[in-house]
Amino acid sequence: MTNGDLLLKNIEESDYFPLNFDELELAVKDKIDIGPYSYVRSGAGGEETLRNNRQAFEKYAIVPRFLNDVSTIDTSIKLFGKTHPTPLLFAPVGMNKIAHEDGERAVIRAASKLDIPYIQSTVASYSMEELAAEAPNHTKWFQLYWSSNEEVAYSMVERAEKAGFEAIVLTIDTVTLGWREHDIRNQFSPLLKGFASGNYKSDPVFMAALKDDSVEAFVEAQIANIYHPQLNWAHVCELKKRTQLPVLLKGILHPEDARLAIEAGIDGIIVSNHGGRQLDGVIASLDALPAVAQEVAGRIPVIFDSGVYRGIDVLKALALGATAVAIGRPFVYGLAYAGELGVKRAIQNIYNEFEVSMKLAGVSNIAALRKLHLVKK
Repeated sequence: MTNGDLLLKNIEESDYFPLNFDELELAVKDKIDIGPYSYVRSGAGGEETLRNNRQAFEKYAIVPRFLNDVSTIDTSIKLFGKTHPTPLLFAPVGMNKIAHEDGERAVIRAASKLDIPYIQSTVASYSMEELAAEAPNHTKWFQLYWSSNEEVAYSMVERAEKAGFEAIVLTIDTVTLGWREHDIRNQFSPLLKGFASGNYKSDPVFMAALKDDSVEAFVEAQIANIYHPQLNWAHVCELKKRTQLPVLLKGILHPEDARLAIEAGIDGIIVSNHGGRQLDGVIASLDALPAVAQEVAGRIPVIFDSGVYRGIDVLKALALGATAVAIGRPFVYGLAYAGELGVKRAIQNIYNEFEVSMKLAGVSNIAALRKLHLVKK
């Protein structure tokens, strides 16, 4: 990708598209109902973690290098043997139909056209097989929420393999749902409204275990399965035995957990606090990144997630040790604003700012970017 690629016109209703995250968030507030909007925007509790994620980026100042030739920029990276043109990934965000009727189908189409790897959520509105059909040749990973019925988890992993997904991302920070006051206040639960049913209604093990064929039984079983306080390292090791795909752990914040992940044979980790949506009062993902990256020492990929809203955020995360950077809320807002075209434009704006920032920082490729000096204020 180069600056100016895929500059889209005729965005639904208008050729105007909000230029940055704050403008996009404000515009989306007027386009969708308060329940879905607050669900996407909000964090857990008093939103301290949500604020921490953003404030952390402002603590790090770039020390640019000049008189380097930046006439040609190479933003490509390698992950699990494949070369990708950018260091970006689509983070696993579930229940996309709350933002737009096309939901994840629109997102994966946009991801395919941008050539950016896509991570599908377990709680997607559409099944993994449906998304595989939308972009059969595109790089896809499957994010797994463990299940109280472990055979459901293994069934989903097997299905992901058959559908052409190339990695399994096990989320480890959702043993129960975070305390989300906006959702409680709005009485809004996309799970209860059926927005998360795509992978469950199509799973033979899950469906066979239902007590009856009522909607109530389905939702009750889904809720019972989706939170997993029993999850531990033994399950992680067993998962590794059950699949030939690379397994990543999403939710690592402590360097000791990174060490244990490597000892368990994990193939990659995602430094994430779930976008501030689980435990409030948690360290910013960016503040956790350097110590985790130092512990890993290049042995496995370290992907960064949480609070990435701008291209300059991508640059800082890579300079602090990330192998790649996952984008979440911005693409969901883009989806809500203008469907597939909105997803493309939101990500393109982030990428374009990232590329410009690389040039101005005096680096022409990702290897040089990793040597860029940042000062913590």
